[in-house]
Amino acid sequence: MPFDDALISRPNHFINGAFVASHGGQRRELINPYTEQVFGSVALGTAADVDAAVRAARAAFPAWAALSRDERAGWFMKLAQALTARADTIAALETAEMGSPISFSKLAQTQLPIMILGSHAQLLKKGPHDEIIGNSRVVREPVGVVAAIAAWNYPLLLLFGKVAPAIAAGCTVVAKPSEYSPLTAMILADVMAEIGFPKGVVNIVNGTGINVGEAMVAHPDVDMITYTGSTAVGRRVMSVAAGTIKKLALELGGKSATVVLDDAPLEKAVRGAVQGCFINGGQTCIALTRLIVPAGKHDEALQIAADEAAKFIPGDPMAPATTLGPMAYAAHRDRVQEYIRVGQAEGATLVTGGADAPVGVNHGYFVQPTVFGNVRPDSRIAQEEIFGPVLSVLAASSEAEAIEIANGTIYGLNGAVWSSDVEHATRVGRSLRCGKVDVNGGGFNINAPAGGFKQSGIGRERGHYAMEEFMEIKSMQFNSDALAKASAAE
Repeated sequence: MPFDDALISRPNHFINGAFVASHGGQRRELINPYTEQVFGSVALGTAADVDAAVRAARAAFPAWAALSRDERAGWFMKLAQALTARADTIAALETAEMGSPISFSKLAQTQLPIMILGSHAQLLKKGPHDEIIGNSRVVREPVGVVAAIAAWNYPLLLLFGKVAPAIAAGCTVVAKPSEYSPLTAMILADVMAEIGFPKGVVNIVNGTGINVGEAMVAHPDVDMITYTGSTAVGRRVMSVAAGTIKKLALELGGKSATVVLDDAPLEKAVRGAVQGCFINGGQTCIALTRLIVPAGKHDEALQIAADEAAKFIPGDPMAPATTLGPMAYAAHRDRVQEYIRVGQAEGATLVTGGADAPVGVNHGYFVQPTVFGNVRPDSRIAQEEIFGPVLSVLAASSEAEAIEIANGTIYGLNGAVWSSDVEHATRVGRSLRCGKVDVNGGGFNINAPAGGFKQSGIGRERGHYAMEEFMEIKSMQFNSDALAKASAAE
């Protein structure tokens, strides 16, 4: 669909409720990953832009933190209503920016962020509440100014996963969307300006991680960092944040495993695993990129996986029938294809797909849906995050070995277990060292916590668990009479 120039040409940041020019005056061209053509541009910010946004957030913090929960919830509902009216535009922009098939953009890239706003509006009405412990009253207070840095693969969803709980908790925010997919964040800015959202509560500075992200993380007046992205960059965020001892919430990389137990319905489990791997073209941190099956069922599992992979057809992501969009940008396409070549060099069996461009596709940053069999647990394609439509199938000689393989990476973000016995699957699921486990294809829950063990991150997103990440806990000690009066005053 054609876009109005005001939607795709964004020379300004959003600071203190207004659109302001970047100090540096530079802009970045945006490339449509399907057409491979420039279709828009965005301002490239500087440390001076970050400083202006942080000062605005700091000034807005006392008034926003003092608002009642009901008042904050009211603003959430106004935002949700205004964004719902723009849902089709948001979905189309997400598809143009990073290549998600439009059917997927309408759901995951558009409806889920709006649902997060509604979810936090409801959570605000429920708590959290103060606790009385003996002669102490334990209270929760907003941490302060939060720097929120989102990744490019789910632009608005990841941004809202940070901004919504932060401002629900009473914090103010300086947000940086990815420089690869910043446009829907600016629709949020449009909406906030339109409804008169309190100035300075949410500020958006566009730019690169090096120039804007590092300035946010290092800024002495930022109290907390929330970041989604690679583990490598997460280490850098931790290092820079250490200079001012900031609170951190990090959602990082993953190499998540589906464990198919011997008593599982094999076909259903394998097809579910392929779908869990190839979601959003595999450009998903929680993608189930390893499939661990009983050794005696390995070859049958490969046949099923190849058949399911064939259903992911590359094509124009704006076409409703397309099930596999391009990779978000050229360098990432090249990286994924190189991993496929690595898998072949390591001796894994290439069942379907490969490093060449898909047949019949003349443009776009596409990668063939690829399945490897006979993958060694210690191989690179079984250990490193590929972030594309590449599934590694591994054989396990026992349930204990399957669990060992599943836990045998530096990551611990997501997992899945399949069994005909739910209790059996639950026992195995509890043995997986990861922050979320899907049992027999269990569905997405927007209020359940998500986050990582090991080098997959720190902290949790979604639901009241996310709100608590953005709060500090204070204990106040009273004599018994004073505590009774303080409790009665609430």
